[in-house]
Amino acid sequence: MDINKIGHHISSHYNVELEDIRNSVLKMGGIVERQIELAALSFTSYDMEIAEQVIQQDDFVNRLEKQIDQACTEILAKRQPAAFDLRLLLSVIRTINDLERIGDEATKIAEMAIHLSDTGGQTRNEEYYEIQHLAELVMKMLRGALDAFARLNVESAVSITGQDAMVDREYGSIIRQMVARMMEDPRNVRRTLDVLWTARALERIGDHACNICEHVIYMVKGEDVRHMSREELERKIQG
Repeated sequence: MDINKIGHHISSHYNVELEDIRNSVLKMGGIVERQIELAALSFTSYDMEIAEQVIQQDDFVNRLEKQIDQACTEILAKRQPAAFDLRLLLSVIRTINDLERIGDEATKIAEMAIHLSDTGGQTRNEEYYEIQHLAELVMKMLRGALDAFARLNVESAVSITGQDAMVDREYGSIIRQMVARMMEDPRNVRRTLDVLWTARALERIGDHACNICEHVIYMVKGEDVRHMSREELERKIQG
């Protein structure tokens, strides 16, 4: 779809309102993406200053969600949009909800980093690698989802949903490794559970990135593809 569709109205003020909302979503997405990066870094490097920075950013993300939601509500009330404009606003509201939840997951990871530091826990290098690799996978998904949102690119959105299977496999691998480690030495249980909860938070971020892709598809195509398998999704879009 042509991105210029957003600015096709006779009212220039209306065009500006929609473009401002779109840009605000992308700004929020950029902040959340940075949160994930810093949260993973704080966890793998035991940098408490970075962890605190992630936690502090969460308030800003929450405020952005409220501001964008309010802007969408005002347009819905004043403009009574239909067709693409209505789908755009509904998709934005859903997208910022997913972004806010991603920010919450990043905050959980930062809090885990602080907890591990407070308890004197130390992880092994291979755990650093697994968590960092999983963080890189979900950041790539989120970055792609936001790009699909910016360009209204359905094909990219569908492609990104397929990357979730890789995230799930990586998450499953971490679970198996951590369970084996706990069985080897019960003293590892508390620390290993923190690693598991961190991996779970990252896996959930991947799910939210997929949700954003589904919102993009709905915005462009008008098709509600939530809860579809990837095979069903591809058939629906191709059809």
